[in-house]
Amino acid sequence: MKIVQALQLSIQSLRGNRLRTMLTVLGVVVGIFSIIVIMTVITMLQSSIENGVSQLNKNTFQIQKFPVVMGDGPGSRDKYRNRKDLTLEDYDRLKELLTMAKYIGAEQWQFGKVVKFGNQQTNPNIQVAGVNLDAVKTNNWNIDYGRELRETDLQYSSDVCLIGGEVVAKVFSKVFPIGQTIRVDGHPFQVIGVIEKQPQLFGESRDNYIVMPITTFQGIYGRRNSSINITVTSESKENYDATIEAAIGYMRTIRKVEAGKDNDFDIFSNESLMSMINNMTDGVKIGALAVSVIALLAAGVGIMNIMLVSVTERTREIGIRKAIGARKSNILLQFLFEAVILCFFGGIIGIMLGIGIGNLAGSFLNAQAAIPYNWVLIGLSLCVVVGIIFGTYPAYKASNLDPIEALRYE
Repeated sequence: MKIVQALQLSIQSLRGNRLRTMLTVLGVVVGIFSIIVIMTVITMLQSSIENGVSQLNKNTFQIQKFPVVMGDGPGSRDKYRNRKDLTLEDYDRLKELLTMAKYIGAEQWQFGKVVKFGNQQTNPNIQVAGVNLDAVKTNNWNIDYGRELRETDLQYSSDVCLIGGEVVAKVFSKVFPIGQTIRVDGHPFQVIGVIEKQPQLFGESRDNYIVMPITTFQGIYGRRNSSINITVTSESKENYDATIEAAIGYMRTIRKVEAGKDNDFDIFSNESLMSMINNMTDGVKIGALAVSVIALLAAGVGIMNIMLVSVTERTREIGIRKAIGARKSNILLQFLFEAVILCFFGGIIGIMLGIGIGNLAGSFLNAQAAIPYNWVLIGLSLCVVVGIIFGTYPAYKASNLDPIEALRYE
């Protein structure tokens, strides 16, 4: 009950000086707001990026010629361009050796194509993929309606294709697409299926592609036109890392990479891309935390000064309370609670403002709304710590006042 009473007295005291209370918590509001607004925007961006880049199936990685991010300077692409292309022969050999994998797919891409149907056509931003059956599974392409690719489509290099939702919207707005014939680079393809909608990236559609048998693709664009990508799905999450290590070892053997030399291929996965994104945002997070801590320290000093003034103003009150039986611990708790409540109240306001304005700012980037729950907890914890640290000395000073001297104070 003593703790409850001390808390009630603290709240009453703060409510009795509302203007001073609001001005005191302003510094805490600024400190917490500065970190929460930045973390909210970062969380929104990361969530949107994560949903947008999760194009591979679960427990899946991709072996490719170029790395996802080339950050070694202006000539970095030349370094990777000199690597040997990955070929179907590499794929066939890996599939023989990597028996622990669930699926091993092969895919090849062309970009910037136009799809035509009658007098309708898309923008020149359509991606054309040539794949085998396993690549459909590793890319998590599920059929919305129509049928999937079949083994016979690959065997006979059939002129058939699956299309994404953006192609449907552009050229089949008034016609049911299944069974229709489209043209790409002058070649006709029968539409046999429509792929389910893919997650957007910052509000931009990722359904601007068509998929055809890799044998058909290579018959049109050539076997050596571009390097293939090899997509691998492990049997389970538990042997995912082991599958990656085994694949790297086999690929080094297949491509005759000498011991001690770097791989002449790269591994891409949803996890590796998110790890790179997190590494890029870590510096921003640390900077925001540093700014917030500095602002909170300044706010803490202000709170301590205000609390010391409050102790001086209420010296006679403290003397009366001690004279009628209040102990040091009662006085200490009351003033300590006042400091913590000031910080906590400022933290709540800063968090609400940070989340609201952060989501508003993120909405201009078409990012998904988010709340950085872990940073909310960190912010509230910092408020409590600041309140305790900077409220301890004023509370200690108040609890150690001599009651006789305090009663004489005018």
